[in-house]
Amino acid sequence: MEKANISGYQLFVLIFLFEMGSALLVPLAGEAKQAAWLVILIAMVGGFLLFFIYYGLFQYYPDQLLTEFVRSILGNFLGRIVAFLYILYFIYLAARVLRDFGDTLLTFAYPHIPLFAANAAFILVVVYTVRKGVEVLTRTGELFFVLENLLLMTFFLLIVASGMIHLNNLKPVIEMNVTEMVKMAFTKTIFFPFGEIISFLMIFPYLNEPKRLKKIGISSIAAAGIFLALIMAMNIAVLGVDLTTRSQYPLLSLIQSIEVAGFLERLDVYFLFLLMIGGFIKISVFTYVAVTGTANVFNVKQPSRLAYPVGFVILLCSIIIASNFTEHMHEGLGAVPIYIHLPFQVIIPLLLLIIAFFKNRKKKKGQHQNKFQGGVDQK
Repeated sequence: MEKANISGYQLFVLIFLFEMGSALLVPLAGEAKQAAWLVILIAMVGGFLLFFIYYGLFQYYPDQLLTEFVRSILGNFLGRIVAFLYILYFIYLAARVLRDFGDTLLTFAYPHIPLFAANAAFILVVVYTVRKGVEVLTRTGELFFVLENLLLMTFFLLIVASGMIHLNNLKPVIEMNVTEMVKMAFTKTIFFPFGEIISFLMIFPYLNEPKRLKKIGISSIAAAGIFLALIMAMNIAVLGVDLTTRSQYPLLSLIQSIEVAGFLERLDVYFLFLLMIGGFIKISVFTYVAVTGTANVFNVKQPSRLAYPVGFVILLCSIIIASNFTEHMHEGLGAVPIYIHLPFQVIIPLLLLIIAFFKNRKKKKGQHQNKFQGGVDQK
């Protein structure tokens, strides 16, 4: 664990950019059609519940990383196995996000560049930043936060000025059954992007104001959820349900449709900037926690030495993870939420919290008895 401190504002910014990340690329909850934005908001509430599980673990072990306190809870042997599985989980997620942005970049801007070259260039920048530590990563996030908000504000203003918003496209607002909406939110959308905040259990101990973590976590998740719901509602209002669900990148289609005053159009650079910012932050966080976790589990004194090897593993995984983009998306939307996200984001953390509760309760009870016994002996 490196010697570093990050402020509450820096953590808020990092979580917000992380949550937005690759969620801007895909039509979240697209199967819900006009109610997609409502499903996102329901999933956001589920994200609060997951955050409280992670926050509960942090309260029991505020000075320990995820890869440390699993050993305190489960014992050294089993704890190391679980910690190592989480490292593999973070590497896998980093590889998936890198593949997302590599494929998007090739499809959108550089179709003649090999996927390996695009991903390699991206991961090199990520690894360079990760080697500098979490403080540099959060300061970089502060700069990108300002830029992304300027881009989003300008983007919203241009959409409104272009007169392309048709609120009728959002009707009927609740076409799906409410039960189906909740089921979709809690079986798919909650895991991506809200549940991925579990990776921040490797970053929370660096917060210089631990008492503010609850407020920071809830506000950052809420901000990201509202923005994502707003963007999805705007996609549907402008493009319509059919085009939004069929489009590979609905946000890109939305940006390409902007035309103001007959000359302000083809603003694809907006999408490119959002793509680079979101991809860089999300991959950097996953890479950083994977590097830090590996150093912690294998007792490596200088985690920065592992940045390039871990980065190379992520690069290779991003290439071999799927044979094509269609297979990659099918795997990400089908198998990953149930067989990978559910155990690592919900089941294991919940079991850890239950065990930690009883272990700490027993410990406090023992301390109380010893204190009471000591008082009796003195008398």
